[in-house]
Amino acid sequence: MAERKSATTHWDAVQALVEETRAMRARVPNFVIPSKGDRRRLGPAASVPPDFVELTVVAVRNSTPLVRGGGLDPARTRDLMDFSSAYMLWADELEATAEFVRHSAIAARNQAGSDALTTYALARRLAKRPENADLAPHVEDMRRALGRTRKGKSKRAPEPTAEPTAEDEDTTPAK
Repeated sequence: MAERKSATTHWDAVQALVEETRAMRARVPNFVIPSKGDRRRLGPAASVPPDFVELTVVAVRNSTPLVRGGGLDPARTRDLMDFSSAYMLWADELEATAEFVRHSAIAARNQAGSDALTTYALARRLAKRPENADLAPHVEDMRRALGRTRKGKSKRAPEPTAEPTAEDEDTTPAK
């Protein structure tokens, strides 16, 4: 029962982390959930060099003909660039953390799998002894769950042979 409690605890902990992660979204200004095609659509203008953006801000600030209705004011443009620079650092950190969490999960699965394979190998050896014959069904269940077949047997059932048809039968008269 302690094993199930541990698993429940892990799922509860993950659920709490998911909720915390989602709550962080509300704290991020300018947070936008992407829709299909956004990367392609946003990419070209998003990839212009920061120096270029700054030069346009200076030009708008110093040249009245460049001021247009609906355009961003220089302060807002600079704020968006600062937001982009700062939050890209955090996004990198989140991606690194996600990579480390995935690695940790794989390492945990590796440790459990390695121990299970060691147990299987030991059980296979012990099951060959008469005093441990009760292990044989467990070894067989483990072998099936592992997807390994016995030597000399294939995983797939043999293909059924076709029934001979009249065309296939030898029509020469018997002697």
